[in-house]
Amino acid sequence: MRILLVEDDADLAEVVALGLRNESYAVDVAGTSGGAEEHLRTTAYDVACLDLGLPDGDGLDLVRRIGRDPDLHRPRRLLVLTARDGVADRVAGLDAGADDYLVKPFHFAELTARLRALARRVDEHGTTLRVGELVLDLATHRAWRAGAELELTAREYSLLRYFMHHPGRVLSAEELLEHVWDAHANPFTASVRVILSRLRRKLGDPPLIVTIAGAGYRLRDEP
Repeated sequence: MRILLVEDDADLAEVVALGLRNESYAVDVAGTSGGAEEHLRTTAYDVACLDLGLPDGDGLDLVRRIGRDPDLHRPRRLLVLTARDGVADRVAGLDAGADDYLVKPFHFAELTARLRALARRVDEHGTTLRVGELVLDLATHRAWRAGAELELTAREYSLLRYFMHHPGRVLSAEELLEHVWDAHANPFTASVRVILSRLRRKLGDPPLIVTIAGAGYRLRDEP
């Protein structure tokens, strides 16, 4: 899952982004409304976490622009993070187009729980993904093949999760890089190939992820 974190407190943004990356999310960070719009013009995010108190404008205005500006990619879900804790503030955020509202200060565990809940609403898979012999638990970040648990790194887990969201579909290296890595990834490195090779080895035989020459990779969805 790729997340846009819009937070003007640089220290808080760094801590939250690091924590989310450790949970296998790909995270881009913007400190202003304008910076967020730059990201949204070029990247389709799964979730945007938006602070309302931004230095160049009210975050609610950004939420509204995201919903109506055709030049901006609307994230699949919007989560507002703010110190405004009044009922009227929460109602205003939800009416503006947000899908959820989390008041600061918050516990990191609650943030990740809300992100998982938003992901379930997007994908309608509940907390478990199943593709053939593969089972992925979205709540605990654990994976199994044929009942045997797989020992995956955060990036390997994130890559497998993306494949399992798109079984049988050919995914290019560029698409994998866009959705599983963040803006810090170098598109000219062999990151996808290296992590994919490790993931394939851990998945075992017979191979579940096949290479489609000149096109990308496909997770077999047949039994």
